[in-house]
Amino acid sequence: MVLNSAHRGARSLAPENTLAAIRKGRAVGAHLWETDISVSRDGRLVLFHDDTLDRTTDALSRFPGRASYALSDFTLAELKQLDAGSWFIQSDPFGQIAAGTISDEEIQGFAGIRIPTLEEGLAFTVQEAWPVNLEIKRLVGRAVGFPVVAESLTVIKKSGINPHDVRFSSFDHRLLDEIKTKAPEYAIQALIGEIGSPINNWGTLAYDTYNANQSLSTPDEIRAIVAQGKTVNLYTVNDPHRMRAFIEAGATTLITDFPQVLKMVLDER
Repeated sequence: MVLNSAHRGARSLAPENTLAAIRKGRAVGAHLWETDISVSRDGRLVLFHDDTLDRTTDALSRFPGRASYALSDFTLAELKQLDAGSWFIQSDPFGQIAAGTISDEEIQGFAGIRIPTLEEGLAFTVQEAWPVNLEIKRLVGRAVGFPVVAESLTVIKKSGINPHDVRFSSFDHRLLDEIKTKAPEYAIQALIGEIGSPINNWGTLAYDTYNANQSLSTPDEIRAIVAQGKTVNLYTVNDPHRMRAFIEAGATTLITDFPQVLKMVLDER
């Protein structure tokens, strides 16, 4: 069975990495959701992708004149003041508002939506018994040196989530090794093919599971890696033709901005 993973929630249908996107991913039939763990200035774990706040919040207008708009330079209290949804309404990044896919009621609800903490995201997934892929972002700026693995494990264990419903991923494979040592009950997935990389660097195939960049992959490459006994997941697969090709090639999970489309593709089978 190929799994349908909602990338940053269903980010084509709601502002990414918000509770609205998470709920939407669940509603459209994704098997699990993917999100990003970042660290605030005061050491709180929040669900946010970028190193800086300008793309998906109103930080520049809310806090004008700041020397830095890096997420790690803002406290949780400051982050909770930001509007993390209006940008989606204004930019319609995937054209789904224009296409009429998103209701007016949903659109109105996006304005003023907040950045969630890891605790808030996990509360929903525990309630729904819905698996999650937690990508730990590379630590930059003030966050460098923060014990992100230890703090993440503390929050996760307090949440009561079943360990089988958690997958950790990261481009920083040292963090995955730390998780494997400290909490082997959690699955780890090695991210490869970072933006700017010319290829997916599989290295020595030291990990059981790889999350590879689909834009750097071919179905034949995936077949070859799977034939060596590895589990391969692919991000971010939005084109239905690519979805079908990678499913046939043996991918285990497709991480997509369009879980609603992938569900239709999987339902064809």
